[in-house]
Amino acid sequence: MNLPGVLRGIYAIWLREVKRALRDRGQLIGGLSRPLLWVLVMGIGLNPYFRGEVFAEVRFVVPYTYLQFIFPAIVMLNILYTSVQTAVSVIWDRQFGFLREVLVSPMPRSAVLLGKVLGGATIAMLHGSLVLVLARFVGVAFSLTDLLIGMGQMFVLAFGLTSFGIIIANRIRSFEGFGVFSNAVILPLYFTSSSIFPLDPALTRAQTVVVYPEWLVTVIEINPLTYAVDALRGSFIAFHQFESWTGNAVIAGMAVVFFAVALWDFRKA
Repeated sequence: MNLPGVLRGIYAIWLREVKRALRDRGQLIGGLSRPLLWVLVMGIGLNPYFRGEVFAEVRFVVPYTYLQFIFPAIVMLNILYTSVQTAVSVIWDRQFGFLREVLVSPMPRSAVLLGKVLGGATIAMLHGSLVLVLARFVGVAFSLTDLLIGMGQMFVLAFGLTSFGIIIANRIRSFEGFGVFSNAVILPLYFTSSSIFPLDPALTRAQTVVVYPEWLVTVIEINPLTYAVDALRGSFIAFHQFESWTGNAVIAGMAVVFFAVALWDFRKA
């Protein structure tokens, strides 16, 4: 199959995924309500507890309000949920025979997978961008350059997480099982990614394990989403807990590794 034909096939699969997601009102409502819930309930409710008083002077744990601190994490949460949930289309296509018809076509399986992943990543990117509308409300200001860098990080992250969702979908054969298992993966990954509380960058690791349980610090350090959140924080609020290059390297690594594993599964299908 020649290159123009492959590109047209990738575009057709991408367009199908995007159209199907845009017609799903439940996904759109979730993409809007989820960030509002976190900002209005979690952000505002916990904001007073994110600061301490030293010599009668109120200081925040990090030089940001809690709303500002969790803002990039809410962006990632929307991307994470949408990326993994859009992968359920693999189960749908498998059960209704569409996937079998596509896989026996002359189109390379890598191109089929790329079209599906790009479609899911586009929708996840859109849902992540919905959170950016709340930036002024939470007191976050960033330049056009920061926005473009952040959106580039968001797309690569969405690409990797959509591939991860497809890996799950290739191993789970039912809609019900996928929903239960994906939530069992999403929530632990998110809550152990330093998304809702900071590891103080001023402390050494030895000092950190005194403040937090050592097992929790270890889980946070090995969670790749910890570095993805840190990269987004660097772009949107100029705050890093780790070296600035680490987050971008981990995001790119996730995209490559998860897509490679998903492609391995697709070739065995």
